[in-house]
Amino acid sequence: MSSLDVASAVIWVLLFFLIAGPVHECAHAVAAWRLGDDTAKANGRITLNPLVHFDPMGGSLLAISVLLTGRGFGWAKPTPVNPYNLRGHHADSIVAAAGPLSNLVLAALFAIPFRILWANGVVWGNTSAIEMVQLVCYVGIWLNVLLMIFNFIPIPPLDGAHVLFDFLDPRTSRDLQATLNQYGLLLLVGVILVGSQVIFPIARPIVSFLTGLPIQLL
Repeated sequence: MSSLDVASAVIWVLLFFLIAGPVHECAHAVAAWRLGDDTAKANGRITLNPLVHFDPMGGSLLAISVLLTGRGFGWAKPTPVNPYNLRGHHADSIVAAAGPLSNLVLAALFAIPFRILWANGVVWGNTSAIEMVQLVCYVGIWLNVLLMIFNFIPIPPLDGAHVLFDFLDPRTSRDLQATLNQYGLLLLVGVILVGSQVIFPIARPIVSFLTGLPIQLL
């Protein structure tokens, strides 16, 4: 790995631990609380404190895989939600979608300084302070877009599964849940192994839209 690759990997891990993961889980907690379930609030999860949302196994796996390969897989501490306490139509979907959508908002926020710096001729790199700032913005956009897409995959325990099940009729939802609960882990491993072929083609147009850069430069 080049020095730029190492810098990008370190930034990726730090942004996940300090910003992307905590915001994602806090968004779940806030949505659940506003819709009638205070389980996460009672467990102190309505906070952006990274330590509260840190999962030792998921965090360690992410750090090791990213630093060794440049790409990784891991997770923050799951937010506890009791769906039986939720009020409102499709409340479970709203709570589930709040996490990935918060990552999209973060990506858009990182894109603002990225566009300003790019317009002033600053590219991402690790040879000056301003280039490092641009690198943080660039990695922040990619990280949050990928987290959004990955978490919207409709395979348990990802958020997309809650959204899918909530919009299906009860019988279809029940049958599909039984199947995915049985084979979901294998499907998820498959997605992780071929993620670059499935997720990145979806992510590039979104990152291109946010950054204003042509897909060929991403």
